[in-house]
Amino acid sequence: MPLKLQHAVKSTMLPALLDRYGRIFNYARIALNERCNLRCTYCMPEEGVDFQPPEKLLSKNEVSRLVRVLAAAGVNKIRFTGGEPTLRKDLPELIATSLHTPGVDQVFLTTNGLLLHRVADQLKRAGLTGLNISLDSLHADRFKKITRRAGLEQTLDNIKLALAKGFDSVKINVVVMRGFNDDEIKQFSELTRDNKVTVRFIEFMPFDAKQLWCEGDYLMRAKDIVAKLHGLYDGLMADKGSETEHHHYRIKGYQGAVAVIPAFTRSLCRNCNRIRITADGQLRNCLYSGTDYDLRGLMRRDASDEQLLFQIRAAVGAKAIDGVEARERSTSKIAVSRISMTQIGG
Repeated sequence: MPLKLQHAVKSTMLPALLDRYGRIFNYARIALNERCNLRCTYCMPEEGVDFQPPEKLLSKNEVSRLVRVLAAAGVNKIRFTGGEPTLRKDLPELIATSLHTPGVDQVFLTTNGLLLHRVADQLKRAGLTGLNISLDSLHADRFKKITRRAGLEQTLDNIKLALAKGFDSVKINVVVMRGFNDDEIKQFSELTRDNKVTVRFIEFMPFDAKQLWCEGDYLMRAKDIVAKLHGLYDGLMADKGSETEHHHYRIKGYQGAVAVIPAFTRSLCRNCNRIRITADGQLRNCLYSGTDYDLRGLMRRDASDEQLLFQIRAAVGAKAIDGVEARERSTSKIAVSRISMTQIGG
């Protein structure tokens, strides 16, 4: 059942979240924790990070309240991320509560998949719409090199499990790294032959301790990934994917689909429809931004829903035209407390 919280907004829908460029924001990514059971090289420094104590992270009631406030302003899609969200024991309840929130149509999960066998039935009963499972190599040695952990076979087994459970959407997120796993593009694409799965090839976005994205030697641009796919498959048919799936294709005769996400080159920014809330309750209007808008602090000072929405609208209103501008604005004021992608939210 939906939680009854104080300061409830009216049941009627409020004006949509709109930025100065006319973009409407109906999608929120909410990180449920910072901790992860992997240590992917492009996400976290090798020495790890100092995770915040639980009391500084959003509580179950605070997450549910934010979902309700956002839904009243037209957010109809929620994605729970981390860290690794399956480490959070109240995940099924958060999914069920969110789906009972008026206005919310879909709730998704981004996970590394390692623990999915422990919670898949609970997630299915809660009504989870779909999963994005991160997997960057189909070779055990490469998997261990990139994640600094073992677990490839368990991840593959859990992808099969997710498909068997019949979730509406199952996607595999592959960060493509030139000279490391770009020779696996065909192998990953072949997973779509007999499975209703979307394999999404994502441009590499290295993240250093100063929170600056840099090109590095591993970047394989979206246009080159697309060219590679066209070279591999004659029967590549353009199709419509999600807003981030700037290039989306079906291979003739295959059950699934492949997509390419230009996360680094940022040609997808004009279609942006998302906001991002960190595990400690800070809203970021762009992945490349260094500016936090504090929602947790407002809630813990007993702010009304109207005050929360005012802060959310201020954040959306200040959004840059694209990630390039957002990075330029933020270079001089990066918060040194956030040195890892796991502290921003996947």
